[in-house]
Amino acid sequence: MILYPAIDLKDGACVRLYKGEMDQATVFNDDPAAQARAFVEAGCEWLHLVDLNGAFAGAPVNAGAVEAILAATDVPAQLGGGIRDLATIETWLEKGLARVILGTVAVRDPELVREAARLFPGKVAVGIDARDGMVAVEGWAETTDITATDLARRFEDAGVAAIIYTDIDRDGAMQGPNIEATAALAHAVSIPVIASGGVSSLDDLRALKASGAPLDGAISGRALYDGRISVPEAMKVLAG
Repeated sequence: MILYPAIDLKDGACVRLYKGEMDQATVFNDDPAAQARAFVEAGCEWLHLVDLNGAFAGAPVNAGAVEAILAATDVPAQLGGGIRDLATIETWLEKGLARVILGTVAVRDPELVREAARLFPGKVAVGIDARDGMVAVEGWAETTDITATDLARRFEDAGVAAIIYTDIDRDGAMQGPNIEATAALAHAVSIPVIASGGVSSLDDLRALKASGAPLDGAISGRALYDGRISVPEAMKVLAG
């Protein structure tokens, strides 16, 4: 399993939200590129980036910070938030992103996801953010009547590289991931699933490993910033 350190971008800074609430943001670093370098120097082999403002605006907002991160590091990075058309996807991939994450548009325009996955094989992931099992969109501001599993299954044959599954009520809350729901989703589809939301300790990572689900990796944010999890120890657990 891969450790994906989360760099969530709001107003140009590296922050963490509490349960997805934009007005409950804690700034951890006002230099996202420096934070990205620190993660890479600690051993991380991937970066998980989110343009929080972009998720609400429906278009990239923190592009400058993302470009600075790409210039400062040499490991693959994936980005979600405000990516909702082919032109934006192509632009980001040309700038050096390894993978774009499509969330809201996966609900609003699933055919665009299919086309993007066909045009850019291996470079398109779907972000599924759920509240009580139901998919939320528009920066988590709106909850739909679609279950996470139903949405994931719509892309089974699309060539999607990964699904990033986030339990919103666990995100930033340091309460542990929703292992049952994450494992169930990973067993329900053949697309690789990345666990996100609530990973707050090495025991959480061990529990994800022990779930028996074919998980690709886990995303962690706040726990890495406040020292509850060290990158080397986390990578050792996930590799073991």
